[in-house]
Amino acid sequence: MDRLRDKTGIIEHVIRVRDGLTIFAAEYPAAAGHARDSALLPVICLPGLSRNSRDFHGFAKAVSSDPVKPRRIVCIDYRGRGRSAWDPDPSRYQLAVEAGDVLEVCSALDIDAAIFVGTSRGGLILHLLPGMALDLSRANILNDIGPVIEIDGLLAIARYLNAEGRYPSWRAAATALKMLHGPAFPALQPSDWDEMARSLFREADGVIRPDFDPALVAPLLELSAETRLADLWPLFDRLRDRPLMVIRGETSTLLSGETVAAMGRRHPALHALTVAGQGHAPLLHLPDVIGPIKAFLATLD
Repeated sequence: MDRLRDKTGIIEHVIRVRDGLTIFAAEYPAAAGHARDSALLPVICLPGLSRNSRDFHGFAKAVSSDPVKPRRIVCIDYRGRGRSAWDPDPSRYQLAVEAGDVLEVCSALDIDAAIFVGTSRGGLILHLLPGMALDLSRANILNDIGPVIEIDGLLAIARYLNAEGRYPSWRAAATALKMLHGPAFPALQPSDWDEMARSLFREADGVIRPDFDPALVAPLLELSAETRLADLWPLFDRLRDRPLMVIRGETSTLLSGETVAAMGRRHPALHALTVAGQGHAPLLHLPDVIGPIKAFLATLD
């Protein structure tokens, strides 16, 4: 494992996993000066399908520097995203393989128990972890994902990922994102679109382009409105014995309010938050989201 601390204090890890690929993880150490930091559970952040560790930068800064309970935060790039290696075999871009990579990252960083935050695909990985490492996830936060995935929302993701192009500037990339997603995210400000562009895209040879392997999109293009998706309720039920928070974007087309209500019936202690003015998936560092998340985290130690 290679480890490097950048100028901002973030520790950058490059971890070689079982099949030889390298997985990148960004670690935000808990703020100094708190004697009991080491007793607090760290937080592992898992991004969406095509997204990466930069998606959690604002969230990680807020939680790692919290004045009362600062926590160690680790944000992971799955294979084929961000600064992790692209897989020469695209068939390995699947949940079970990515969950295995998460376990290897945790092992390399000496993490045997943590709180997990999973956005979209990351939340699906959280459904798998109890069956792979029973005691690793002590609490979970699902960001706009649950055991029922609305096919219309999944088809929408397939369309916009397949259509994402290349842009001549960061401003053009941010403008394109706002044109595409603006109706579902009326709460966002211009600076939010700029930050989103820099988390989703990368600059190479003077061009701004998506920061993921295009092969990730191929399986989504095989879906149709008639596709029957897997029943994840049995996996969700394995999360019932640990604290759980679910965040839903008010305009989300992937996670319905009905599904959140059903999750609450199966998990009576569920903390549910609907975020006004955001869709799939809510930005976690904005004030009306990070406050409730910190309140949930404060109950865990």
